[in-house]
Amino acid sequence: MQTSNKNIGFRGGLVTAARLAAVLVALVAAGGTTSSSQTATLPPYEVFRSRPDLRPPTVQILRPASTAHRTASGYLFIGPKRRAVQAGPMIFDNRGNLVWFRPLRTRGVTDLRVQRYRGRPVLTWWQARPTGATHGSAFYKIADRSYRTLAVVRPGAGATADPHEFLLTARGTALMTTFRGARVGGRRVIEGGVQEIDLRTGRVLFDWGSVDHVAVGESYAKPPKNPSVLYDYFHINSIDVDTDGNLLVSARNTHAVYKIHHRTGRVLWRLGGKRSDYSLGPGVRFAWQHDARRQPDHTISVFDNGAAPKRHDESRVLFLHLSRETRKARLVRRVIHRPSILAINQGNAQRLANGDLLVGWGHTPYVTEYDKRGRVVLDLRFGRRADTYRAYRFPWIGRPLTKPAVAVHRGRVFVSWNGATEVARWQILAGRSARHLQPFRTVPKRGFETPAAISPDLPWISVRALDRTGRALGTSRTIHAH
Repeated sequence: MQTSNKNIGFRGGLVTAARLAAVLVALVAAGGTTSSSQTATLPPYEVFRSRPDLRPPTVQILRPASTAHRTASGYLFIGPKRRAVQAGPMIFDNRGNLVWFRPLRTRGVTDLRVQRYRGRPVLTWWQARPTGATHGSAFYKIADRSYRTLAVVRPGAGATADPHEFLLTARGTALMTTFRGARVGGRRVIEGGVQEIDLRTGRVLFDWGSVDHVAVGESYAKPPKNPSVLYDYFHINSIDVDTDGNLLVSARNTHAVYKIHHRTGRVLWRLGGKRSDYSLGPGVRFAWQHDARRQPDHTISVFDNGAAPKRHDESRVLFLHLSRETRKARLVRRVIHRPSILAINQGNAQRLANGDLLVGWGHTPYVTEYDKRGRVVLDLRFGRRADTYRAYRFPWIGRPLTKPAVAVHRGRVFVSWNGATEVARWQILAGRSARHLQPFRTVPKRGFETPAAISPDLPWISVRALDRTGRALGTSRTIHAH
């Protein structure tokens, strides 16, 4: 895989990768704080006796899934950060129970999702270098079902890995958002980019930069008063492969979606912004948006933040129809949250296999799933003053290489297995000596950590994980209960 240089090219000088990475991390996590009324009753993190090292944000279910209104299958995937006690990739279920969490010593983690790599499902995410590190850079990570790292991916040609998009393709390549420093008309700017690399060789196959195609004057972001401060005029935040193989790119600070020729890099059309090639019908105009995607019905979905600065009263997911004949963009559908949410940054909308829509409300720590009729089938919030760049739902089978974790407290054993998705029951093994353990009782798995009563006459304890068929999946270490 390609590795980034410590100093990256700047058109007119050099700027450290650390400085640019700090700028982008700050921009992803920028904004105000969640109101105290929203978070006063929500503990900031969960505590587990068997895994005291894990402190994931608490998930509160506001509207639970039901048999009458089922969600799509799979788990929920977020990357809690900002003021989360621990930042890291996190998976949980419809009841808010933790499935997997990896706390990272990092300033940020974004875009945790399931993709396919070499024909198999994998986890991918963007990660900043550890807090306090003096070398290295941001990167994308690919991990297998056992949560082992398969690849660490960085862009080439002097670009830095941007937090917003890392998209694996069926061709064995990765599309990623990037940034570089550039100088335009005497001002130093952040140039947003799209890069495609061959994952096997690390060779750069496509390298597009905003400065050569989008004028700084198209930006709605105010330039910094200090000319030495980098001006983030473009702020790329999503890439999607369109049905014809060309690319759809969203840029927050120009309020526009661009269609880019995948071979030449030419901008084929603009939607929104100061130079839109489409006239915008009622309700279409968006601002500071994220996550532009082509949908199966040929509409384009956009997460319209509407702030900040504020342009709308609430954030919306828009579905837009573009007419090639009339060059008009028409609003087909909009999705809003009740009560209303104004997400000043971040956010996404994922179309699920059953037709549902999962919305991550960006800066505000809410995730909502809507069915085909627009009814809420699941609504939740997480953490206290935490957020996630995006939220997703995917099927996932996790088989960690670690052992189940076990602890004893006040006559009960507590057991968990971070990342294991196939555990149905826990078999408690107990005995008078560590060498002579026998099955004592079997209890159903309840949430991330399951408690069970133990006998004071059998002080040595171990716990075995069983699947639905009774097959043993793994066994904890043996501990003494007193």
